[in-house]
Amino acid sequence: MSTVATTVSRKSAPVARMAPERDLFSYPKYWAECYGTAPFLPMSRAEMDKLGWDSCDVILVVGDAYVDHPSFGMAVVGRMLEAQGYRVGLICQPDWHSKDDFMRLGKPNLFYGVSAGNMDSMINRYTADKKLRHDDAYTPGDVGGKRPDRAVTVYTQRCKEAFKDVPVIIGGIEASLRRIAHYDYWSEKVRRSVIFDAKADILIYGNAERPLIEVAHRIASGVPISEIQDVRGTAVIRKEPLPGWRGVDSTALDKIGKIDPISNPYGADDVGCSSYSEYAKAGIDLSKPAEVEAKPIMIQAPRQKPWEQTYVKLPAFEQVSVNKPLYAHASRILHQETNPGCARAIMQRHGDRHIWVNPPAFPLSTEEMDLVFGLPYQRVPHPVYGKEKIPAYEMIKTSVNIMRGCFGGCSFCSITEHEGRIIQSRSKESIMQEIKDIRDKVPGFTGVISDLGGPTANMYRLNCKNPKAEQTCRRPSCVYPTICEHMDTDQSPTVELYREARTLPGIKKVLVASGVRYDLAVEDPNYVRELVQHHVGGYLKIAPEHTENGPLSKMMKPGMGAYDKFKEMFDRFSKEAGKEQFLIPYFIAAHPGTTDLDMVNLALWLKERDFKLDQVQNFYPSPMANATTIYHTEMNSLKNINKANDEVVAVPKGERQRRLHKAILRYHDPKGWPQIREALIKMGLKHLIGRGKGCLVPEEGKEEQFKKPLKGGKPALSRHTGLNPAAKAIAKRNGNDKPGKKPFSNNSAQSGKTAATGQGKASGKNRSK
Repeated sequence: MSTVATTVSRKSAPVARMAPERDLFSYPKYWAECYGTAPFLPMSRAEMDKLGWDSCDVILVVGDAYVDHPSFGMAVVGRMLEAQGYRVGLICQPDWHSKDDFMRLGKPNLFYGVSAGNMDSMINRYTADKKLRHDDAYTPGDVGGKRPDRAVTVYTQRCKEAFKDVPVIIGGIEASLRRIAHYDYWSEKVRRSVIFDAKADILIYGNAERPLIEVAHRIASGVPISEIQDVRGTAVIRKEPLPGWRGVDSTALDKIGKIDPISNPYGADDVGCSSYSEYAKAGIDLSKPAEVEAKPIMIQAPRQKPWEQTYVKLPAFEQVSVNKPLYAHASRILHQETNPGCARAIMQRHGDRHIWVNPPAFPLSTEEMDLVFGLPYQRVPHPVYGKEKIPAYEMIKTSVNIMRGCFGGCSFCSITEHEGRIIQSRSKESIMQEIKDIRDKVPGFTGVISDLGGPTANMYRLNCKNPKAEQTCRRPSCVYPTICEHMDTDQSPTVELYREARTLPGIKKVLVASGVRYDLAVEDPNYVRELVQHHVGGYLKIAPEHTENGPLSKMMKPGMGAYDKFKEMFDRFSKEAGKEQFLIPYFIAAHPGTTDLDMVNLALWLKERDFKLDQVQNFYPSPMANATTIYHTEMNSLKNINKANDEVVAVPKGERQRRLHKAILRYHDPKGWPQIREALIKMGLKHLIGRGKGCLVPEEGKEEQFKKPLKGGKPALSRHTGLNPAAKAIAKRNGNDKPGKKPFSNNSAQSGKTAATGQGKASGKNRSK
């Protein structure tokens, strides 16, 4: 598990990368390579027969429909295994009520691979208010109910019933975010690691390519799965720590790691221009080699880094399930151990056994990313689905993923826990080739690339400028509370990428639909100009999430000053280009750290700027997210959990308060006015009820005057509004169903204040308890 730092030119790859002992594509091919590449990975015995297969080496069981596209996890994993020489079959959205559907392709020679799909099955199945969904974007026809609750657990148990002697490896977002004891929002309790409930043999967390390929080759070489215990990026069940590893109790580590001093790259610290002149005065010529007497030297092994061969012992499941401070502490430690360069292994007792989580897998190099995205994807759904549309595919079929990872560290987001903070970027040549493939292969392509982005639009090829800092840093975010001095903010490679993409023959327009990290964007005005003037289709979505410091500090998001600066640039560059364009802000209701007063101030900010939210999404406590820990414990786990940190975080819980926060965000909707009035009176803010400009809602009995269609007004959005929420909002305001027409007229309003002024400002003296 040793690391190697490799320095390269910034224009071809990040400044320095942590590298594994071997390349992803350097393994000897499995013997079944002779069967060649399948047009589509087979989903039936008939397809296997056409390929000349008598069996599958690996069978992947997945909760999504099969789309052979690099945006779908099962396609990436399947094609990766195929590239290693394995015969890979797919069982997608099986009938989980018996083992029969899990036997349709026969017995796999090596193992089953199980994933709930691109989404966590519980988030896919239930709303943030725990209401049952009746749609599923990853299912043909958008039909809900095609996967079970806790799909990883159910699928694994059925695989074990089908062939009990076949190893089962679980992975994907659902398994990844449940690798240790975790708070489960749907049952409102702390559950065990999913590997115990599922009874799987190995859990792979994060992007699966590197650990899965290593595990597959070990199994294929005859190594029993019970002996595969030390692969980075995996978690296994053990009775005791791995031999030779030393342990440290987590209570000794609840602090941010220190970056070691950087040594002089030229060796001796006393050699420089000034000291050189001193040697010259003494008649010593440093340009000539010194005459020294030969002496024997002693060669010592390199000193072991403090995190190597070391594991952190977390409080046991039995402790964190009943003790909220210990749960918050364990969560904090887990999030400190996410950097592949310095992460320790993690061990947590569950009864008489332990979950052993190996350090994260090393990120893919640019060359490896190019090879992964260059595999022979058909870029369309499997023919078995006929003409039925799969909404998730329709959304991304003309988009291009240019990178992985995110160093933003937003507490409500799970990207860091799954993909990591280190940005893994593709080369410009690989991206251009994919755009050409879309142009030439995607049916009905109109010449418009719908998105050139990733988890964040503007982090392409941005990495730490300091190799040693990158390898040893334990900060949860590189941009919060301020942008780290080691972080590269030069976004010129992204600008170059945009410019080349839009000059390709047959490409009429290249849009950027991924979320822009605007506090990072304002560091490079040239990027903002390029984005605004060439890659915005009338509107651009950004995510301030809130206006008040209380919730923003728990979200780990920047203050509204960065939003105001970005908006000024956006408006200025739009005007320069002669375009009328609009920012569409996203907001979250009921996030931990949010009081009723915070929501009122946000609503006043929206009203002052004439923003009217089309739909509102309450905070959704997903497993393992920092914000979920705060939600469960009501403690600020973003800080050390000790006696000095006695902050009790305001957490909106219960259906009534969460509905109130949603209603306040939709202050213009008469349905919520009775509840808002009641809350305002209790908060001592009755002056916000009335017809005045600074009022939030009208008096009781005046509703009919306000139920007329709202004229003007600018739609804004909250998280998870829909597949293309901004387009829907604008289309709805225009009174048509087709997005892309000229947006609503802009009633330009100020954006430099955090809440309405005068009588509209909610006073802190009336803060709700």
